[in-house]
Amino acid sequence: MDNLFGRGGLEVPEPLRRFLQGESDPSLRIEQYQDGDTLVVRVDLPGIDPETDVDISVADDTLHIQARREEDAERVDMKGYRTELRYGERSRSIPLPRGVSQDGILATYEDGVLEIRIQLPEHSERQTTKIRVVRTGGSETNQSPEEPGN
Repeated sequence: MDNLFGRGGLEVPEPLRRFLQGESDPSLRIEQYQDGDTLVVRVDLPGIDPETDVDISVADDTLHIQARREEDAERVDMKGYRTELRYGERSRSIPLPRGVSQDGILATYEDGVLEIRIQLPEHSERQTTKIRVVRTGGSETNQSPEEPGN
């Protein structure tokens, strides 16, 4: 779409251009991996002040990240203004293993990258319980679930 706008000399208002290029997604894009017993979540957030523009919280075994980046109003009005940077508010919620302690979470910001390191509990694997499915009604059998088949 970028080439279409540029070749035709078409002036497209910046908010419309962003929408047409798919920049209306309100979620943060993350990189996530496990480093030993630490879950690492990284978010590219250039051009923000981490002390005022980022909110990180944990509730109900879920990590919530919310970030804001505002456009410089003086630049928006400049002739030929164009940006491919994302502005506005973005958020992301990431499920965590049961038992993560808020004391074991460290967030740092360096070179435009927010990194959150989460100490995983010793037994962080989610427990799976298999549920038996019982056939009811139907024409194949008239057995009750308690009666074994012939």
